[in-house]
Amino acid sequence: MTQKLTSPPITSVRTYIKQTWKTLTRSHQHLLESAQDTKLEHKPNTPWLVYISPQEDCNTVKSVLERSLSTQEMQQIEIRTLPSEVEAIEEHGLLYLPGAYVVPGGRFNEMYGWDSYFILLGLLRDEEWELAQSQVDQLLYQVQHYGTILNANRTYMLTRSQPPVLSMMVLALFQHTQDQAWLKSTLPLLEQFYYYWVVPPHLNSATGLSRYYALGEGPAPEVLFSELDEAGRSHYERVKEYYQQFEIDDYDVSLYYDREKDELTDLFYKGDRSMRESGFDITNRFGPFSVDIIHYAPVCLNSLLYQMEQDLAQIHEILGNPELGQQWSDRANLRRERINQYLWDEDQGLYLDYHFHSDQRRHYEFATTFYPLWTGLASPTQAQKIVKNLTLFAAPGGIFTSTHITGNQWDAPFGWGPLTLIAVQGLHRYGYHLEANDIADKFLTMAIKEFTRCGFFVEKYDVERCSAQVSDEICFGYSSNEIGFGWTNGVILELLALQSFDLRD
Repeated sequence: MTQKLTSPPITSVRTYIKQTWKTLTRSHQHLLESAQDTKLEHKPNTPWLVYISPQEDCNTVKSVLERSLSTQEMQQIEIRTLPSEVEAIEEHGLLYLPGAYVVPGGRFNEMYGWDSYFILLGLLRDEEWELAQSQVDQLLYQVQHYGTILNANRTYMLTRSQPPVLSMMVLALFQHTQDQAWLKSTLPLLEQFYYYWVVPPHLNSATGLSRYYALGEGPAPEVLFSELDEAGRSHYERVKEYYQQFEIDDYDVSLYYDREKDELTDLFYKGDRSMRESGFDITNRFGPFSVDIIHYAPVCLNSLLYQMEQDLAQIHEILGNPELGQQWSDRANLRRERINQYLWDEDQGLYLDYHFHSDQRRHYEFATTFYPLWTGLASPTQAQKIVKNLTLFAAPGGIFTSTHITGNQWDAPFGWGPLTLIAVQGLHRYGYHLEANDIADKFLTMAIKEFTRCGFFVEKYDVERCSAQVSDEICFGYSSNEIGFGWTNGVILELLALQSFDLRD
């Protein structure tokens, strides 16, 4: 282990993370704070809107909230029942959740889909059992009441989900509780969430693989208002300027941009929203701004669906349903065959995203190539070839997200806790312990050095310069580096545990 990681900083790190779970927790008593949203314009002296599911009784929810909030706080929020159709929402607001949950931090003051998995790992490591249980239960509630796990619990995100990690969360929690009655109760909701991803429009029938495909139309409201540069230009205005200035051969630009009218097309906004559903906002992984994502089978999504099929098989086995378990195992095996047929590139020795229309893989090296190691679907030979390509991603602070510098936060020179953990755990799974430890050491050294300097963990890092200062390098989307930060905290605790640190020192 590197000599830079000594006991005192680790103690400070643990203390900080333990305290931060409390500051990042939102419950009924924090409802006014939760309802506030810096990502949308809000008229002064008007109440913040909170929408409840049509399946809930409005008066009952109000009575519950009145027990946690003061009269003055209740006057600053307005409870409404969510319309049965998303298109009928005229004013956006927070979507009610009945229990406590942890938010990422900073501008992300709501519950996010795939962030919650890495947050859960941290809560379990920190023995925050009650909060860990509630974190999973709120996601199950979303499936039951809002139709799927949402990108986040705001009305403007009702039309898109995030990478499916719910089954992994259910099993991680069950490993602690051993509550079979609760586990059985999750099955219908897990299956409902699974089918969200494996039927059209998320399913590509020709390959049997799934894609990201948001259901909403037009520009994302939060992007229009909050992702502005110093000149006051929105992300979409910067995109149009990019299309005007540069020739693009990654995809047919006319699908997404009308050059004569200088307007982004409806399909652009569909692709833009789908890119946000993927959790990787923004990268050039699927061409500039990833708007062509709707025409791809991504490595990440299909690896996670393989994991979900394996998880559902395991849950049925635990509950004494071996025949049903075998059906899910068969589905997983079929998906593995399809992933290896369409997404494995033998020549490059990497898993790559597959373009439906051209029948080709996109040769854009991205850290999602480690997902098949993480989920165990790769063969030992495939794992060996990926390890030979580790130098492509090797960075002083861990691993680069991609091998391309684009001005987007999900490309080089940036690195993220979740992708680091996925790579580390995937390499360990196939016996590449030295390589895994090296990546973990580098990320921990960088993150803890920056923690010691500024006193907090952040959303992402420049893993080339080993720095948390990234804003000047990001040209598209939002350029801030949010403080908190839920999933980084969880990853830090998990990596420290993997590296055999005593977290109680």
